[in-house]
Amino acid sequence: MPTAAFGGRIITIDTAEDTDKAIKALSKEKLLGIDTETRPSFRKGVQYEVSLIQLSTADTCFLIRLNRTGMPDSLISLLENKEIIKIGLSLHDDYQALCRRRKFKAGGFLDLQQHVVRYGIEEKSLQKIFAIVFGQRISKSQQLTNWENDVLTDKQKLYAATDAWACLEIYNKLEKTR
Repeated sequence: MPTAAFGGRIITIDTAEDTDKAIKALSKEKLLGIDTETRPSFRKGVQYEVSLIQLSTADTCFLIRLNRTGMPDSLISLLENKEIIKIGLSLHDDYQALCRRRKFKAGGFLDLQQHVVRYGIEEKSLQKIFAIVFGQRISKSQQLTNWENDVLTDKQKLYAATDAWACLEIYNKLEKTR
């Protein structure tokens, strides 16, 4: 299968002030792809907080480095906004992890794992769902990298952006088939 990847702008956010600017732009959208990344732990009993939240439109993905920005009020407001649909995979897990950083009430979250069942898709992984819907694969090679590195590599950024964007693309394609 050919490989698909996000082809738009990737903007990395390292400050609460820049988060506010990004959220202002994202608040104009009706649909967003969403995902998170956490530094992996290879030791039993060691768990890290969410390092990164990815919020994607069709052409721009913001990578907000939560390990540097924290969870500013503007981000909480977006995550609680029921008018903006945030489409992701296994969102319950992401929600729980984000709440360990700062409590909030999820608004407008749509979990693809539940949504795709309506279309006869029983697979649960993003990679498999994307392959079924688009006949393309997405790479998962950067999944277990350190998301708290001082500088994210271009491969990490592309991987993170692709995951959030892919959720949005799957949703949009399935909705067009209704």
